[in-house]
Amino acid sequence: MMSLLGFARKAVLCLTIFHAANPLGSINGASAQYLLGLGIGDITGPVVETNMMGYASLGQTDTGLHMRQRSRAFIVADASNPSNRIVFINSDIAMGDTGVRRSIVAALTAQFPGLYTNDNIALVGTHQHSGVGGYLENLLPQLTALGYVKQTADAIVSGTVAAVQRAHANLAPGKLSLGNTTVLNANINRSPSAYLANPAEERARYEFDQDKDMTLLRFDDANGNPRGFLDFFAVHGTSLYENNTLVSGDNKGMAAYLYESMVEPNAAPGSTSFVAGFVQANVGDTSPNTLGAFCESPGQPWDGQPCEFNHSTCGNKTEDCHGRGPGFLTSDFESNRIIGDAQFQGAKTLMSQTLTPVAGPVKAVHTYVNMANHAFTLPNGTSVKTCPAAMGFSFAGGTTDGPGALDFIQGDNSTQQNPLWQIVKVFITPAPSPEQIACQAPKPILLNTGFAHQPYEWTVSSVDIQMFRVGQFVMLIIPGELTTMSGRRIREAVRAELIAKGVVGNDAYVVVAGPANTYGHYIATREEYSVQRYEGASTLFGPFTLEAYIDKYTSLVPFLAPSATGTPPSDAPPAEQTSKAISLQTGVVLDNPTTGKKFGDVLVDVAKTPFTAGQNVSAQFVGANPRNNLRLDSTFLTVDRLVNGAWQVFRTDSHPSTRYQWLRTNLILGFSTVTLSWVIESGTPPGTYRFTYFGDSKPLIGSIKAFTGHSGNFTVS
Repeated sequence: MMSLLGFARKAVLCLTIFHAANPLGSINGASAQYLLGLGIGDITGPVVETNMMGYASLGQTDTGLHMRQRSRAFIVADASNPSNRIVFINSDIAMGDTGVRRSIVAALTAQFPGLYTNDNIALVGTHQHSGVGGYLENLLPQLTALGYVKQTADAIVSGTVAAVQRAHANLAPGKLSLGNTTVLNANINRSPSAYLANPAEERARYEFDQDKDMTLLRFDDANGNPRGFLDFFAVHGTSLYENNTLVSGDNKGMAAYLYESMVEPNAAPGSTSFVAGFVQANVGDTSPNTLGAFCESPGQPWDGQPCEFNHSTCGNKTEDCHGRGPGFLTSDFESNRIIGDAQFQGAKTLMSQTLTPVAGPVKAVHTYVNMANHAFTLPNGTSVKTCPAAMGFSFAGGTTDGPGALDFIQGDNSTQQNPLWQIVKVFITPAPSPEQIACQAPKPILLNTGFAHQPYEWTVSSVDIQMFRVGQFVMLIIPGELTTMSGRRIREAVRAELIAKGVVGNDAYVVVAGPANTYGHYIATREEYSVQRYEGASTLFGPFTLEAYIDKYTSLVPFLAPSATGTPPSDAPPAEQTSKAISLQTGVVLDNPTTGKKFGDVLVDVAKTPFTAGQNVSAQFVGANPRNNLRLDSTFLTVDRLVNGAWQVFRTDSHPSTRYQWLRTNLILGFSTVTLSWVIESGTPPGTYRFTYFGDSKPLIGSIKAFTGHSGNFTVS
């Protein structure tokens, strides 16, 4: 397996070098309007001793691996003018980041000069909350990760660049088509009281208080054979809860696995040629916890009751109010599978249909806007502006997917909900000026992050504004989390402008994708902002944030016209922060085997009794810290099957049935254990199996060394 992986990497590298020297290679695009390329890369960072990104919980430090994180790259080029191309990167990360994207762009522009640029590369996060943290460039999202984690960022960059290289290497003539369907039972609105603040006549236009619409852009080869797709659907990556410490891809990563493994069942996860991109949309107020939010307050009269509607509290406190996924009675991993399967089934339905052909030019437009003080005019002629960034009190209240603490409450515009913080907050960020207070009103400011510049910028001010066009299909690449109604408004506004300006006809189709490129936090409607639930309190740039984005995106519509040239005016890009970053995470000092043992020795072997489908089999080994080697595009474990006297790899650490768990048992002496487990799936062939553990140990002095361990054999009947 390892030698084949090495051979595959060399083959990809050779193809990459060939195409870099010959951007079109030997491709003849005359018979198809588009050249299409698709690729996958492993971006899994350190799976232990690192804070996870999404819930911002100090206690959520990863302890192992459920499924690897991936970046999936999709290239579309105009066959008649291949310099017109886009690169859409769908990445199993919580959100795009300025520093990570800067490094990806630098690597690709150096390798493919003139082809891939800052304008036509989009880094879109699936917004999953079970991935490795510490990669974002600004200080606020780094706080729970104890600062910047270079190893995480480097893994995302290297794996994403590899995904684009692989996509570029298989560029070939192809066809695109477009369709949409309705997917039920996969999301709910977690802030329904805020949604109800939107105008009644506007809400009456929609059946649900969250989007149930799934849109799919299908990628076929020139003969009509499917190569992959981009699937847009809004649901938070919070199926795996805050108490989970195993790195995974959450529900969109699960959906991608389900589809890719269906198409190529004999390929290891992450090594398929078919690429399924499940993209995040207007995710802000959505939740996969479809049973609703309930009080978990043992001994209290409200235990097991639905949370209070307006504030999502239990006994006037937020901590006990938790959303429940559809697999609640089994586990959050079962909820994750169910929500992933719902998206998989939606995509499967669309891929089985005859979809609408996509035809027309490929265009990209990108600019920066400084949202700290962006002045513009509303359609009614009123002059307004955005504000320097600030987080409201309800930001600390969290959501029903991840409740806050310290008695903060959602939907309370009062600064008295936690009086102690009236005193404490001025020691964390600068006190807001009267002008800032007025600008952000009615948000009561908890963290005045737009004025916090030490030791480096706490949040972004300048954000990426980017749009991609492929024929009649337009993608709005959004630097934040649009709520349901915010997404509807910006899609409608841009579509109307596309048609009014004659850029696209009445068949124009607009989707949103994000959080992408730069993390600008949330984007609520002005009405939702007035309610100040979590989403409104996390809308950084004040009540006119959404209107500012609508104004900017619609102003760029002319640059998507077929004959458009030049570049739009731009504010300065975000200032580089990575070089200033602080990291309090210590490196691996020492690994030692326990006394009388070697690395990879079995401590607790598998049971000798036969196993059947549904049972869990596990073995424990003398371990070493997996931060020594991330084993990108490889694996920490295999489940091997004995076939005709030879061992064959049956499962890897990217399969949802396996678990890799690491435990430090003695910090001073450097002892640790690794437990490998496998829940045997229905349909597993009967026979003889074993675990193989792949590790890397670090001595106090000297170089890191690889080792391998095997469990005893066990049978599946």
